[in-house]
Amino acid sequence: MERAGALAAIGSTPVVRLDGLVDANCAEVWMKLEAANPTGSYKDRMALAMIEAAEADGRLRPGQLVVEYTGGSTGSSLALVCAVKGYPLRIVSSDAFAVEKIRTMQAFGAVVELVHSPLGITPDLIPAMRRRVAEIVAETGAFATDQFANTDMVEGYRRLGEEILEQLPGPPPIAAFCAYIGTAGLFLGATRALRERLPGLQRVAVEPSESAVLSGGRAGIHHIEGGGTGQWPDQLTAADFDEVLAVPEAEAFAMARRAARADGVFSGPSTGANLVAALTLARRFGPGNRVVTVQVDSGLKYLAGGLYG
Repeated sequence: MERAGALAAIGSTPVVRLDGLVDANCAEVWMKLEAANPTGSYKDRMALAMIEAAEADGRLRPGQLVVEYTGGSTGSSLALVCAVKGYPLRIVSSDAFAVEKIRTMQAFGAVVELVHSPLGITPDLIPAMRRRVAEIVAETGAFATDQFANTDMVEGYRRLGEEILEQLPGPPPIAAFCAYIGTAGLFLGATRALRERLPGLQRVAVEPSESAVLSGGRAGIHHIEGGGTGQWPDQLTAADFDEVLAVPEAEAFAMARRAARADGVFSGPSTGANLVAALTLARRFGPGNRVVTVQVDSGLKYLAGGLYG
């Protein structure tokens, strides 16, 4: 399919080996640089997949209002896609998320409504945002992309897994793939593609220690944007992963800063969490193996907050 404008630049991102963070006793660590997408986030893949699938089967009509609840990266990606395709967009977000993300959505023309959450990402925040979207749909007849429940976004991420297989044919073998869990779309789409070729791949889900519900812990408050919502994602089951690694937010923040200086990977705290998990796995598997993870988004989205402030 031929795509208009910046939409043609979504996907086909580079994968790089990280040498500054890894020592001789570790497996190789490779990272997919999703900040190379037009809005600086892997969510561009998901937004495009959800809109194109809805166009194809008639759920989304020309000029119809689109609405979504989001911490910001999905909203920024939807704002890009809707701007190019001519759909008005209304976003429900929160002041718990980076102000750069809010301004990016507005720059593309989205109307943004904020839910106040001064403590950060609490277990009640995403449900409250979701309820507000349901009200908007009832009031306006908008099309809700509903990212957590939308199966189209999982298919949109399959290509990321296929790209990894094309870019890293081996040897050494890919022993593990790890990723921070938000909607779980990236994790599900990528690991399903990878497992078709690598049946022994260790699929490792990453979550914040402060809200480690996948690990069987209690929901709590944290500041690693993009996941750790305090509940299981709609489409994720225990059969979809082999292990969960819970990462303290302080370690995720410190690793994001360290990666910028050691390997030039400039990103946010969820990427930091991915790297903490990837280095744990690299030490476990040792030389002669590869561990693959994802740069979720660009550090440019976090300059006003506590990560780089």
